Amino acid sequence: MNQELRRKQLHRTTLMVFEGDTTALAAAREKINTEFVKNKHVSNADAVEELITVGQQVEEILRTSVIQAVRKDDGCYRARILGQTTRLDNKPYQPMPESMVKSFKKTTKCN
Repeated sequence: MNQELRRKQLHRTTLMVFEGDTTALAAAREKINTEFVKNKHVSNADAVEELITVGQQVEEILRTSVIQAVRKDDGCYRARILGQTTRLDNKPYQPMPESMVKSFKKTTKCN
C-alpha cells in the first residue's frame, strides 16, 4: 500500500471514529497531514518500515480503542461504541506496549 493510500485509510478511520465531532476531526486531519509531510522524504527502508508500522498501529488503536461520548439533549452522554471496538468483558486487561503509547505520554506534570 503506498503512502497516499495509507493516509486515506487513516483519514477514513478518523471519519468513522470521530463522526460528528468537527474539533476532533480537524485535529486528527491536521496531525495525519503534518506527520506525512514531515516524513515524506524518508528513504531509508528500515525507517520507512517503522513509520508504516506506527501508522498501522495508530489506525488499529483508533478503530478498536476509541469510544466517542455524544452529548444528548438532556445533558447526559451516550457512549458511541463501534462494532470493531474491543470489549474487555471477557478478556483480561493487558497494558498496551510502550512503543504504542510513548508518543502520547505527557512530558509536563499537571497541578
